[in-house]
Amino acid sequence: MTGVQLVLTEQEHEALRGLLGAWALRACLPEEGAELERHFAHCPDCTEEGERLRRAAVRLRTDDPLDQPDGLRQQVLDFCLTRRAADHPLAPWAAPYAAETAKLDALLRDLGPGEWQEVAELPWHGGVLRRRPAEVLCHLAAVDGLLARALGLPDPVSDGAPRVPAQGGDRGEPADPFHELLDRTERLTLDQAGAAPEAVRALWLAQSQAVLREVGPGAAEAPVDYGFATIAVRDAFIDRAFETWIHGEDVARAVDYPYAAPAPPHLRQMVDLAARMLPGALAGRRPRAYAGPVTRIGGVRTLRLVIEGPASGEWLIPLDTPPAGPGSEAMADPVAELVIDGVEFCQLAAAHRDPEHLPVGEYGDRAAIRELLAAVPLLSRP
Repeated sequence: MTGVQLVLTEQEHEALRGLLGAWALRACLPEEGAELERHFAHCPDCTEEGERLRRAAVRLRTDDPLDQPDGLRQQVLDFCLTRRAADHPLAPWAAPYAAETAKLDALLRDLGPGEWQEVAELPWHGGVLRRRPAEVLCHLAAVDGLLARALGLPDPVSDGAPRVPAQGGDRGEPADPFHELLDRTERLTLDQAGAAPEAVRALWLAQSQAVLREVGPGAAEAPVDYGFATIAVRDAFIDRAFETWIHGEDVARAVDYPYAAPAPPHLRQMVDLAARMLPGALAGRRPRAYAGPVTRIGGVRTLRLVIEGPASGEWLIPLDTPPAGPGSEAMADPVAELVIDGVEFCQLAAAHRDPEHLPVGEYGDRAAIRELLAAVPLLSRP
């Protein structure tokens, strides 16, 4: 009825206010937009906020660069994501992968023809790989394919593609334990060699979105076989988020684009996974399955890892293999404490930092600290 003010409950008002970001981007359903515009007639606060967001959204175009003045794009997108719940909520351990793939795709949308030809350097503990952005996507898609396969989705790496000769085996040396991942990358890269960069981007993005749509609460503990290790789906998602961030940053560095670190809750999950993997790296081998958080350690030296910054926390890392059997439960006092920023720790785990030239806080047994710092880059892989 004209001239009659509608009385809304606080919950109804917040629900309408939560549509403002989507309305500003013209992403509302028609009935939602109509209801919100009716609400504007009676709510000056929502009207003002909606108009402000609409003016900001007009400045956003798909061909805009990532470095908008004052982070405008990120401000609007962050508002939309926090004000309106996702249609398909993700498990906390899948959220970092969703965020990092979206962030990388935002960068890729802005690449011009010349930038697709730039060469990114991808350091790892075995050396440095040099890849164009489309080839980096082939690498990410090839390893993501192992997660897709574990979820019952198609694997993008064709079984009929040519294989890369094993490294080291022909000379009587042990083959690289990560050869299967290198092999998958090269096979998919060869398969996509004639494709346009945008087509490779579409392949990678479609698989990433399919993986996120497929994951459900019952899949958390399903095994993902990496060849050198078998890990649970929940850890595989965090692992894939980590590598997407690191290699996205590699591409951004090559084309001179700004690239933000993961959100603090996501970064903390990556730190936690790396901390749980460290005992295997210290033992000089990859773990067959990532262990849970260390809470009881007996008969071994331990080191307290203190992470500073947005991902702050503490982890107790065993420096020796814990003994098995009765009497092995006694907690050993840490022989040292290592204090390091969370982003720097992750960069070290990606072999993007030199452990000998990293700003850290050291307390106690310096030999133990050096031992751990030298082991962290072993967590990286191609």
